[in-house]
Amino acid sequence: MEVGRPGGGNRSALSQINVTPFVDVMLVLLIIFMVTAPMMDQGVEVDLPEIAEAPSLPVKKEPLVVTVEKSGKILIGKTEIETVSKLTPVLEQALKGKTDQEVFLEADQKVPYGRVVEVMAAIKRAGVDKMGMVTRMPEE
Repeated sequence: MEVGRPGGGNRSALSQINVTPFVDVMLVLLIIFMVTAPMMDQGVEVDLPEIAEAPSLPVKKEPLVVTVEKSGKILIGKTEIETVSKLTPVLEQALKGKTDQEVFLEADQKVPYGRVVEVMAAIKRAGVDKMGMVTRMPEE
């Protein structure tokens, strides 16, 4: 007489899942993302002014960012605007239908003050309620 399970069979059921292939796939995916993530950074290069004690604004969602580069070029996000006079209608179109009209202004510290004020005035003419200036903390 055989000793084992009731019903006469000697085999026991395999009750564990083999997770080794799953872990291997996840590690490969992790390595792929770690290698490709730095390549996806395609921001605009702006040398922001350094301010030691600047209050930060709470951000609820992705803000609309207007950038003034060292060369004087104006960008909304990554889209280039030809002149300051065209900035106002483009902003009005971008902010149409939004209840919270908030814009952040990034200006390279080498840009003349007059150019920054022109851009700020164009932003205000577009009906922007809140405008923030983007700075960075000094490196210590």
